[in-house]
Amino acid sequence: QVQLVESGGGLVQAGGSLRLSCAASGISVSISFMGWYRQAPGKQRELVASITNSGYTNYADAVKGRFTISRDNAKNTVYLQMNNLKPEDTAVYYCNTYLWRDYWGQGIQVTVSS
Repeated sequence: QVQLVESGGGLVQAGGSLRLSCAASGISVSISFMGWYRQAPGKQRELVASITNSGYTNYADAVKGRFTISRDNAKNTVYLQMNNLKPEDTAVYYCNTYLWRDYWGQGIQVTVSS
């Protein structure tokens, strides 16, 4: 059974940083597509960053140069380092993977105050 558990969210001032963690079980992050999505109130869920089994990373234009996705294979955990946060980054962030179907974490709130 695949499970994804996010942690590390919270409230931060604009310009600050947070690091989200996604601890995975039932899959190996080293050989899986892993993604971070976010959903702001009244908006659709959107892909923020992803990393493939070969290590290729991809970012939404809105976060390029500020966010970094990485993984620790020994801990079977994926991270999202978020720097220079802006109020428009406020959203619930979700960890995602695909193994014959999509799996989602429970989501974690990130709030950036101006």
